[in-house]
Amino acid sequence: MKICIVGAGAIGGYLGAKLALAGEDVTLIARGSHLEAIQKNGLKLVIADGSSQVATPKLATSNITQVEPQDVVILAVKATSVAAIAPSLMSLYSPNTMVVTAQNGIPWWYFRKHGGEYEGRHIQSVDPDGIIEAHIDVDRVIGCVVYPATEIIEPGVIKHIEGDRFSIGEIDGSKTERIQLLGQTLKQSGLKAPIRNQIRTDMWVKLWGNLAFNPISALTRATLDRICSYPLTRELAWQMMSEAQAIAEKLGINLGITLEQRINGAASVGAHKTSMLQDVEAGRPTEIDAIVGAVAELGKLTHTPTPHIDAVYANVKLLEARISS
Repeated sequence: MKICIVGAGAIGGYLGAKLALAGEDVTLIARGSHLEAIQKNGLKLVIADGSSQVATPKLATSNITQVEPQDVVILAVKATSVAAIAPSLMSLYSPNTMVVTAQNGIPWWYFRKHGGEYEGRHIQSVDPDGIIEAHIDVDRVIGCVVYPATEIIEPGVIKHIEGDRFSIGEIDGSKTERIQLLGQTLKQSGLKAPIRNQIRTDMWVKLWGNLAFNPISALTRATLDRICSYPLTRELAWQMMSEAQAIAEKLGINLGITLEQRINGAASVGAHKTSMLQDVEAGRPTEIDAIVGAVAELGKLTHTPTPHIDAVYANVKLLEARISS
């Protein structure tokens, strides 16, 4: 399959390397010194035991318009970058191109093919100007929830820390030929790719922890283990997650685990810096709107009070504004 990874950073690079090493026709969209290193030396993947492999993509470029139409486009950029790149994606489309959305948080398409009372509702927090939806036909969309932990340890080198699961699903829950083909392609690359008929539930389970731990870590500079073991921040996470659970349940989501289990699962990860903390430390925009702002918006939509979520959201937005000024 012709597969283009848009955003070949830590996650996108890991995914692209695995697919290329399995013989797929892979194009990587990257930038800066990372792109230069890939173009010169290939993309090196280092795994937990210290061994490594070098993947050679068909093409590595920063210019999407150089790329021919693809079978699959995997959006591995952060949620904050999707609107900026969405118009340029159209040159990658053939009539049957799939677009796999691999962002954290609530996706712009959440209420498309939803079937509930909010069918077709626009989520302002993640696509305020409608740019994303205008340039990504919802019929192309495949939902994806990303679980691996990876990092760029130097330009052109991706370190895989743990995890190899990318849950995927049609957003209407159907089990189509294309989703089965995509799942098989990912599995042949050595990845776990369960096909979920309720991909929104998977998103919520991951988001449930992220919406608390990510912003708390950004504000306190603390790792997951510290947040979960310190009584006051553990209680704050509990309150935020309780509010989110009430929203999810009103939207028909059964999270399947208890709140205590979800917090303990985060604690077991250990001294891990969340992606939002890493963004703050690097002076980059955070995914606060997709991870927290969208949940607050859904709270208003479902008439669910979210005082703790709102307060933390406001503080991170101010922090982000100060960093960018």
